[in-house]
Amino acid sequence: QVRLVESGGKLVQAGGSLRLSCTQSGRPSMDLDMGWFRQAPGKEREFVAEISGAATRTEYADFARDRFTISRDNLGKTLYLQMEALKPEDTAVYYCAAGSATSPSNSHEYGYWGQGTQVTVTP
Repeated sequence: QVRLVESGGKLVQAGGSLRLSCTQSGRPSMDLDMGWFRQAPGKEREFVAEISGAATRTEYADFARDRFTISRDNLGKTLYLQMEALKPEDTAVYYCAAGSATSPSNSHEYGYWGQGTQVTVTP
């Protein structure tokens, strides 16, 4: 069993920065690819970024590539998402996910999900 707990979401002004964290417990961390997804009100959940189990590969959605950075600590227990130059359209619930993802942007390839953390960006 894998448990994921996100934290760090809050209200921030446009242009600001925020770092989200996701702590994993359960099976060995480095076995799993980990990713961030987000869901805005009235919209479908969308891929944000992914990092492979060994942290040798990262992938980003187009909107995230120049502003967001995904990373994980050396033990792989904690996943981070550093977000810069935030925009109101980044407002969403951000979810941490873990799994064996051959197609990282596909949410169905992640078997484990956190409960989400709310990020609100004001104009």
